[in-house]
This record gives sequence, structure tokens and C-alpha cells, in this order.
Amino acid sequence: MDILGRFLQAIVGIFTDSGLMTLSWQNYVMIGVACVLFYLAIKKQYEPLLLLPIAFGMLLVNLYPSIMAAPETTLMSAKECIAAKGTTQGYAVTMIGNIKYYNVPHNAGLFWYLYQGVKLGIYPPLIFLGVGAMTDFGPLIANPKSFILGAAAQIGIFVTFIGAIFLGFTDAQAGAIGIIGGADGPTAIYVTTKLAPELLGSIAIAAYSYMALVPIIQPPIMRALTTKKERAVRMEQLRPVSKLEKIIFPIIIVIVISILLPDAAPLVGMLMFGNLIKESGVADRLSKTAQNELMNIITIFLGTTVGATATGTNFLSWDTIKIIVLGLLAFMMGSACGVLFGKIMYKVTGGKVNPLIGSAGVSAVPMAARVSQKVGQEENPGNFLLMHAMGPNVAGVIGSAVAAGVLLNVLK
Repeated sequence: MDILGRFLQAIVGIFTDSGLMTLSWQNYVMIGVACVLFYLAIKKQYEPLLLLPIAFGMLLVNLYPSIMAAPETTLMSAKECIAAKGTTQGYAVTMIGNIKYYNVPHNAGLFWYLYQGVKLGIYPPLIFLGVGAMTDFGPLIANPKSFILGAAAQIGIFVTFIGAIFLGFTDAQAGAIGIIGGADGPTAIYVTTKLAPELLGSIAIAAYSYMALVPIIQPPIMRALTTKKERAVRMEQLRPVSKLEKIIFPIIIVIVISILLPDAAPLVGMLMFGNLIKESGVADRLSKTAQNELMNIITIFLGTTVGATATGTNFLSWDTIKIIVLGLLAFMMGSACGVLFGKIMYKVTGGKVNPLIGSAGVSAVPMAARVSQKVGQEENPGNFLLMHAMGPNVAGVIGSAVAAGVLLNVLK
């Protein structure tokens, strides 16, 4: 009978501790959201390297919230401490009356430890290191006018910043929301951890989701703002860029931006360092590590832990809905401004610039450039805009980091 009683008690304990008793409806909604992201990543192949880790982190934290639990400390008497840990050595002492109590820490959840790389601003610059090592700055160097298009695509950031303030967000929160418009996930995470860490889950999910949906969001905007004639423009081949130019460029950029905007130095500095490793030709092992092993590891850690911040209770709120809508408007506005400035360049150059490359001024490298190529070829199958679009695309990466530096300098 005693054995049966203990067995029944164990069964009741398992059921009580199971998700059937501990999970709320918000958790189940977020599990559904995670499944939608799985569909987009696997079936539609929208940025699977980003969406797959994010979705799995979201799924796991809503099934097992303790995986993001912070470390706790329990006061134990000497007898309790020895029974639990075998010793009282190494634990801080708290005196209550004349009795010693020992501060015994409990381990945190796995994702809490990995999340410190996000919280402390470590992962985003390392992602930029990998991006720099994978990116060819040649199209931007060959056509410096691309900087104008990259800058134009950042206008959505600052317009959305103003809109967020009108919707009741603080200045710091508005700055973090606005940066979604750059379509640069690492930059959005970096700025949010500095300005509004309480909004990190919502902003990170929005930023990466819109990056993944670039092929869906941008083409209608591009077609609406351009004529068939403009979309069919064939651009002249870019001039060859020397190795010396490619080596000097990242050094000059990091010097200028770090002096003018020190807050942008961690992101721009690591981006340029990665590119210098690649272009120098003397550190091939470092370049390959930054492009592959390091980039892949940081992407896994960043994606899963960012997804794990999207718990049901934190994510399902009116503020999150506002952030999702504002982020979409910021991204659409950034794309539109890039195209409109492209139209201006089309007029100024006498029809030599295809306005479609302006939409690549957002930082989604290289997907935004590929979208410019695809839409251009729909009008003219012999049109090859990819390398021309890579100029504004790379300029957009630099531009979003500069915008982040401006926001941090003004708002922190």
C-alpha cells in the first residue's frame, strides 16, 4: 500500500509539473507563432539561417520557460548547506541574529548563460565581423554615389523614431524601434540592448522577420514607385577596383566614423576588420574562420537566445503590436526612400541609373540586392543589376551602423 501511495504521488507530481498545468494560453499562442516561422524558414526558405534558430528558441522557451531562468540564491544554514553541497566553503555569509547563513546559488537555465552575449553587446559586433569577411566592398568603391542611396534608405529609421514617440514610447524605446527600418538584425539588437532591453524580444523578432520577408515586401513598393522604362534601364559595367583600394577603404572608413561617431565604432570597426582580413590576402585562415565557423556559432547562439526572449507573457501585448506595425512601416519607408533617391539619380544622370538599386540601400545583405536584380530582369531579361545593387546594399550596412551611433549618442 505504501509503495502504491508513493507511486500515485509520483504520478501526481509529474502531472503537476508538466506543461499541461504550468503553461498559459500565451505560451501556446507563441508555440503557434514559432511553427509559422518554421514554415517560413523551411518551406519558403526565407532566411533559414536566422529564422530557424529564432523559431526554435521561441518554441523551447514557451515549452520550458526555466531554460531562460536567471540564477537565484538561497539562504541555507550550515547543516543545510553541507547536506546540499557537502561544504560551506566558498559561499558568502549572511548573519541573521547570531546565526550564520550561507548564500547558495542555484544554476540558471542554459539560454540565460548564452543570452549574456546578447545582453552585453558581444554577439552583434561578432556578426559584423563575419559579414565584413564575406562582403565585397568593390561595387561601393567603384561607385561612391551608392553612399547616397544607402543613406537615403535610413530615413525610415528617423521618421519611425518620431512616430513611436507620438504613440507613447519613451525616446530611448522609440530609437530602438526606429532602427528596425534599417533591416539589420544585429544592429537592431545592439541598439536595443543599450536603449530599451525590455523590448528586445519584440524588436529582434520584428527586425529578423522583415529581413526574411524582403522578397515579399520590397517588390510591390519598387514597382509602385518606378515606371517600366526606369526598371528596364541597363547600367554600365563598373570599373575594376584595385587591391590597394580595397585594403585602404576599410581603414579609412573606420578612422573617419570612429572619430566622428565613437558609439558606432564597435559595429563599424568589426565590419571593417572582417573586410580587411579578407582583402589583405595574408590572413586566409582568419578570414575563413570569421566567414564560417565563428559566424555559424554566433548565429546559432544569437538566434536561439533572441527567440527565447519571446515568451508569451512578454511578447503578447499592445506594445508588441505597435512595434511590429512601426517596424514594418520603417522598413517600407526605408525601401521607398531608397527607390525615390534612385529616381532622382536617374534624372540627374540622364537615365544611366536604374532606380531599383535604391531599394538595396537597406542592410539586408545580399538579399535586397538580389531582389533588385530579380525585379529588373522581369522587365529586361538581359539586365544585370546585382553588382550595381551591392553598392547601396553595402552602404546600407555602414549607414545603419552610423544611424545606430547617432541614436546611441543622442539617447543613451
